[in-house]
Amino acid sequence: MDKVQKIGGVAALLEAAAYIVGFLLYFTLLDSSDYVGPVRNVAFLVDHEVTLYIGNLFIYVVFSVFLVVLTLALNERLKTGAPLVMQTATAFGLIWAGLVIASGMVFNIGMSTVIGLHADDPAHAATVWLAIAAVQEGLGGGNEIVGGLWILLLSYAALRSRDLPKALNLLGVVIGFAGVFTVVPAFEVLTAVFGLGQIVWFVWLGAVMLRGA
Repeated sequence: MDKVQKIGGVAALLEAAAYIVGFLLYFTLLDSSDYVGPVRNVAFLVDHEVTLYIGNLFIYVVFSVFLVVLTLALNERLKTGAPLVMQTATAFGLIWAGLVIASGMVFNIGMSTVIGLHADDPAHAATVWLAIAAVQEGLGGGNEIVGGLWILLLSYAALRSRDLPKALNLLGVVIGFAGVFTVVPAFEVLTAVFGLGQIVWFVWLGAVMLRGA
């Protein structure tokens, strides 16, 4: 049990690291503010292909791998106090991991496709990219309802079992609700709240799991 929790704690810290890397990349090396419009969006992909590919592998794929590890470790820790809630939470955690991996791979493979089209027909490449981007956003970028439900449910389970700090669980409830409400277009701003809040939540959770182990 202690070994599982230690691995889960490391996974939680790596989740936070993935978010931090993502924010840093998209505000520095991958700043696309000068690329306005569909055709220029594809030009941005052409100019930043390698950085985007490597960044997405870490932000999406590596994140998802460790999300599976963390989800299973939390299920092991909390399932006794709230078994039905944790079964549901674990299902949403694994679904979220699958969606995030799919989102990242759709982006990377779709990017390679439109870059190949760009040299001959930039307008056509832009049209194709709009379709690919819509699929990618639908899988993992457009809203955070699945991740929000995972955090909300496991935080509720932890409150019932009293196995994690109460303040951490209340923070998880707030972040979870923020993620769920991103499904409403008017609350799109909550996506940033969900992402930034998770950095704090993952770091805090990782520290608790490592200390407990």
